[in-house]
Amino acid sequence: MMVMSYDLVIVGSGPGGYSAAVRAGQYGLRTAIVEKDAKLGGTCLHVGCVPTKALLHTAEVWEYFKNSEEQGILCKDPQLDYPKVIERKDKIVAKHAKGIDFLMKKNKVDVLKGYGTLKGQGKVEVRSDAGAQIVETKNIILATGSSARMLPGLSPDPERILTNIEILASATIPKTLGIVGAGAVGVEFASIFHRFGAKVVVFEMLPHAVPVEDEEISKELERVFKKKGIRIETGARVENIRHEGEGVACDVTLAGGKKESFQFEKFLIAVGRKPNTEGIGLETTRVELDRGFIKVDANQRTAEPGICAIGDIVAGTPQLAHVATAEGMVAVAHIAGKPAQPVNKDRIPGATYTEPGIGSVGLTEAEARARGYKVKVGKFPFMPNSKATILGQHDGFVKVVADETYGEILGVHIIGPLAYELIGEATTAIEAEATVETMRHTIHAHPTLYEAIGEAFNAVYGQAINA
Repeated sequence: MMVMSYDLVIVGSGPGGYSAAVRAGQYGLRTAIVEKDAKLGGTCLHVGCVPTKALLHTAEVWEYFKNSEEQGILCKDPQLDYPKVIERKDKIVAKHAKGIDFLMKKNKVDVLKGYGTLKGQGKVEVRSDAGAQIVETKNIILATGSSARMLPGLSPDPERILTNIEILASATIPKTLGIVGAGAVGVEFASIFHRFGAKVVVFEMLPHAVPVEDEEISKELERVFKKKGIRIETGARVENIRHEGEGVACDVTLAGGKKESFQFEKFLIAVGRKPNTEGIGLETTRVELDRGFIKVDANQRTAEPGICAIGDIVAGTPQLAHVATAEGMVAVAHIAGKPAQPVNKDRIPGATYTEPGIGSVGLTEAEARARGYKVKVGKFPFMPNSKATILGQHDGFVKVVADETYGEILGVHIIGPLAYELIGEATTAIEAEATVETMRHTIHAHPTLYEAIGEAFNAVYGQAINA
């Protein structure tokens, strides 16, 4: 059997893996990427980021049609063809999967289909239905991603108890939907199916929804969800989830101790994701784990020479596609002997595509105070913003967390229309180490949503114009 030899083998073709492969090709490294699934792209493209955002966009368009008379457009009895919605989502995914195939060819990256397992001494076994082959390599990047966590004693099924995989494959809209977990996944699916007509209840064990966000952002999302008709119960403990009749029932201890039973047509488990680090041969290496996550240094190197790790399997960084990509760039640059800028955890933007949307970067107010900063906060609501009025989307605000002494921008937190796009300006400002003074004198075009960011920077000094 001929053994193929490479400068770099990447295990996993999600955003981190395929981006790292492209960059490696650009650097002239002989590279292969290993993928166990039929198509490249990983969870993000096939059952995560991309398909959920496709559904969220359709839900937004559908909401416009349902309320089109407000725009002076008479649309009598609009109909939602949900199978067509799913078909469009699938076309978007297929288009971008083909795009990744093209990128591999363009950058001379070999695609090895099969399950990749480390065999020690720079060897990777790739096993498929056609058999197994061993490839040799000078460097390995592990980018095996994550999978949905399931509550103890439960297993997903296509019809009733679902993860992100099953709910994205469903061809029907449930009349009632229960969701355990109010992180990004849970609240995004709540936003989708509520707008499609489902009666949605969200349960969260922690005191607030989207618990990684600034507390004021969390409270605002909870307020708007309740206003829109999405029931959200925080501080809730869900127990005894069971099949009952043709649906799913559960018992819930609500905040304050009151108990209530619920029944739903479908039940989504959205309680986080576990790293895919089992069964990939780590026992043949000196790679160190922390609760299943791989420990790495600033250059993404593990304790085993020649092996790096990126993305959802890495300990200490958020499980976000763009983080995986950034870490992949660092790992490949280090391998190729090129300059690299390690990922700064305080400069990673977050985006949640609910309605209203959420975008954030940097420290929350509580985190800043806990680090000992003397904090000054500026807030500006979307209510006076003329573009928000044009869109008919007034909920939310921009919040700037700054250091009072030097005007350093510590964090920016946005909830409101297109917040996940608006956060780009704030991310650039923090990366460039701009001060509040710099940003408050930056001219913002009118009428735009991002004017609200300029107003929030002015609000740090009590000088917002339209407040």
